[in-house]
Amino acid sequence: MSALDDVEIVDLSHEGRGVARVDGKAMFVAGALPGERVRVRRTRKHRNFDEGRVEELLVRSPQRIEPRCPHFGTCGGCALQHLPAAAQIRAKQRVLEENFDRIGKVAPQRWLEPLTGAEWGYRRRGRLSVKWVEKKGKALVGFREQDPRFVADLAECHTVLPQVGMRIGALAGLVGSLETKRAIAQIEFAAGDEVVALTFRHLEPLPEADRAALVAFGKAHDLAILLQPGGPDSVVPLWPESVALAFRIPDADVELAFRPLDFVQVNGDMNLRMIRHALDLLDPQPDDAVLDLFCGLGNFTLPLARRAGRVTGVEGEAALVARSRENAARNGIGNVEFLAADLAADQRDAPWARAHWDKLLLDPPRSGAAAVLDYLPRKGCDHIVYVSCHPASLARDAGTLVERHGFRLVAAGVMDMFPHTGHVESIALFERG
Repeated sequence: MSALDDVEIVDLSHEGRGVARVDGKAMFVAGALPGERVRVRRTRKHRNFDEGRVEELLVRSPQRIEPRCPHFGTCGGCALQHLPAAAQIRAKQRVLEENFDRIGKVAPQRWLEPLTGAEWGYRRRGRLSVKWVEKKGKALVGFREQDPRFVADLAECHTVLPQVGMRIGALAGLVGSLETKRAIAQIEFAAGDEVVALTFRHLEPLPEADRAALVAFGKAHDLAILLQPGGPDSVVPLWPESVALAFRIPDADVELAFRPLDFVQVNGDMNLRMIRHALDLLDPQPDDAVLDLFCGLGNFTLPLARRAGRVTGVEGEAALVARSRENAARNGIGNVEFLAADLAADQRDAPWARAHWDKLLLDPPRSGAAAVLDYLPRKGCDHIVYVSCHPASLARDAGTLVERHGFRLVAAGVMDMFPHTGHVESIALFERG
């Protein structure tokens, strides 16, 4: 084991860890806050930085609060439960500001008020790892620990919707009771407005007794149970015979159906607020043609189609495109089309890329929209709303839009899609000229 160091925490990293300097080298310390003095043990060494864990809190920050979850500090699902929610938001906005300044060399003309919602029980979709530990004679069910090699031994989770989060211990007991307990690899949970579903990934066929135990658990806790013996397309309902997941977007009078492994925004309440926020910023008009890139299930596309003249959504995953088309038909929306295209590749010669668009909505993955911005937006597109799950890629792309395409960064702000984590979700409005 390495020696202990007494260090001053001078900043908070983008992942929500305390930042110290030891012999001129940065050290990231999980669970430490700026202004604190802590005794730290190094856990990992890297060329440019080290990682450590708090062994003793010597000087406590006045902002520090007691974490709600008993597993905080071990489980890697949260990083900021020891910091009040308002301070978490300020820290995330600072991350966004620093990225705009350092990477994009831009600054918004105005900052949007942070978008916030419920702090607890907000995760409606996620993946729980499962591991049978022979030495302990028990199954572990939970997120990964801060050391991702290990599964956290959870009894509860306060950020997951209560129907699942307060039953993680019961799920571990269920897995431990199965004949095939060593073959259960993970449990995915997904919640619509009416149904909460658990999908069990299993690496060998389940005997009838195990199937019966899963059904009994589902009935006892009002949870739909599905099985996944192979890839994503292998998912089948176990109980009930059919499972219909969907959520409504009341502002647009839209209902989106989805499958248990489909990507949907993790925070359902914040998703509705985000859609309203994005559409208010983009302000689509009845004669506007709007392009929605990285459109997924049509989360923004279909609400946009209720207000714009014509909308096209483009998505790289063909299965999601198929689901989007089904949702358009389900909601009787005819002024929208969905296309499949690899947006990491050059699509400049595609008809949709050469067409005229008045407004553009971008909702890319963590890697951002750099490839798209090589050929879009075309002349005539004067408004862009960019929804980002990674501030560094947003900052880079903001620099491109301002320097290369002649846009102004009119407004930007953070959205607290993932309270108590270091994850920074943000939104930005660009206007040309």
